[in-house]
Amino acid sequence: MCHIIVTCRSMLWTLLSIVVAFTELIAFMSADWLIGKAKPLSSEDMDNRTGGSQEPYHPTLGIYGRCTRISHMQLFRQDTLCGPYAENFNEIASGFWQATAIFVALGIMILCTMAFVSVFTLCVQSIMKKSIFNVCGLLQGIAGLFLILGLILYPAGWGCQKAISYCGPYASAYKLGDCSLGWAFYTAIGGTILTFICAVFSAQAEIATSSDKVQEEIEGGKKLICLL
Repeated sequence: MCHIIVTCRSMLWTLLSIVVAFTELIAFMSADWLIGKAKPLSSEDMDNRTGGSQEPYHPTLGIYGRCTRISHMQLFRQDTLCGPYAENFNEIASGFWQATAIFVALGIMILCTMAFVSVFTLCVQSIMKKSIFNVCGLLQGIAGLFLILGLILYPAGWGCQKAISYCGPYASAYKLGDCSLGWAFYTAIGGTILTFICAVFSAQAEIATSSDKVQEEIEGGKKLICLL
């Protein structure tokens, strides 16, 4: 029989699982992993521009995408074009970035699956006498390890030709050169930390939904159980 059990800890774990999955997905898809060295506007762009800032711009580079300024777009007030620079997996700039893409994608797939499953834990708390919370927490921990591997390997690709074209000749493995880290990289790190917090918190969600108070409510015949 299905009992809908809602507690503060189980609901918080469910919401956190969803937030973590979306956080990592957004970071992975962003082109703002590296912020390139400043590039001044060309004299032609300066002549065509009728208003707005004339400060140098910073192109950005992601694992498989990039944002850069395209000439002759000032009339449309659109100076920057973002999109993938790699049409397929083999065109990703570095073998290390390819490995990063694999590990991060695996982690995101697990996190998205766990976020989907977490919604159903309101109604189903165990399968074959195994706690769904514990299983999800274990898988979230594994996803976190995949994410860590990806983040460790990513700086090793800073010496690829693509990164050098953005960061200057002094860029190399684990050395940024003239680049700086973008918000997407920090978001990926924050999401990884939250992933492990979420994995640990799944145990609290399990304790909350199997407490004596919950059992008393079930034995009392209630189908909807809401506890603090």
